[in-house]
Amino acid sequence: MSILSKKIGIDLGTSTVLIYVKGEGIVVNEPSLVALGRDGTRILAVGQEAFEMVGRGPDSIQVVRPMREGVIADLVVTEGMLHHLIGKVQGRQRLFKPEIMICVPSGVTSVERRAVTEAAISAGARLAWLIDEPLAAAIGAGLPIAEARGNAICDIGGGTTEIAVISLSGMVVAHSIRVGGNRIDDAIAGYLKRKHNLLVDERTVEEVKVAVGSAVSMKQPLVTEVRGPDMVTGLPTSLQVTSNDIVEAIQEPLRLIVGAVREVLEETPPELAADIIDRGIVLTGGGARLRGLDRYISMHTGIRAVVADEPQTSVVRGTGLALENFEVLKRNQSYLR
Repeated sequence: MSILSKKIGIDLGTSTVLIYVKGEGIVVNEPSLVALGRDGTRILAVGQEAFEMVGRGPDSIQVVRPMREGVIADLVVTEGMLHHLIGKVQGRQRLFKPEIMICVPSGVTSVERRAVTEAAISAGARLAWLIDEPLAAAIGAGLPIAEARGNAICDIGGGTTEIAVISLSGMVVAHSIRVGGNRIDDAIAGYLKRKHNLLVDERTVEEVKVAVGSAVSMKQPLVTEVRGPDMVTGLPTSLQVTSNDIVEAIQEPLRLIVGAVREVLEETPPELAADIIDRGIVLTGGGARLRGLDRYISMHTGIRAVVADEPQTSVVRGTGLALENFEVLKRNQSYLR
């Protein structure tokens, strides 16, 4: 492939950055983390290297998330992270600047959109386009969004959950809430602290969620051991946590997600609502991997929910496919901003 035609799709997520290169597929899948030096400006590590430093380095090293709830919280650090990752993708061939498409939550403001574009240009993009996250997720999940029929998508990312009904390549109804996987992690950490006086770090919470996390009660609960300092004694301790403990811990964020889904369904025109009853809701994003989430949403909405294949990469694959079909999509301004 000619370097002149290098095209890159980026899912700039709160928890994870994924990069898709035309003709190569997904080439970067790393945590959205940056390790900074004592002065708070010098970048020491990015992505997986920074993740390995969480809770393990001296006070002179701070590991930060430059993205918060789907939007840029620190423009300078985000530019540095993008510059590093784009450079990693291009390797030595940095003479020609790439064209980049980045997905953004549908609910972000024009100022937040401009910040993302500026970060991409500063990081080395020749041109930067934005696509709304629900559209990218629907494309990546293989939904026939160009048809005159309703397609419902629920993308649960680290910082936001995006719900939309799509028809004729445009979003008919869309709702974005700043609740996602990170809020679920916070709920688990809060539960362990409140009920068991156990302090756990970000890495431990993620391990617990992967090991036993569930949205619905299980007849044979999964069990895992959690270790951390006791809040009362300050001494290291361990305890057994079950999947049903996690169900109890995460009810609040799940209720907020279901509430947003119901709101979109209530605002959907009757003709499209009939299609959604037939087709169901497709779940994408890293949060869709939570055990039983499809059943939970089905129980509380009355609409069948289905988890997409490889849900965590749906958005970045959709972003890459949108970029590959750029000339066709450009005619429909609902895609691109």
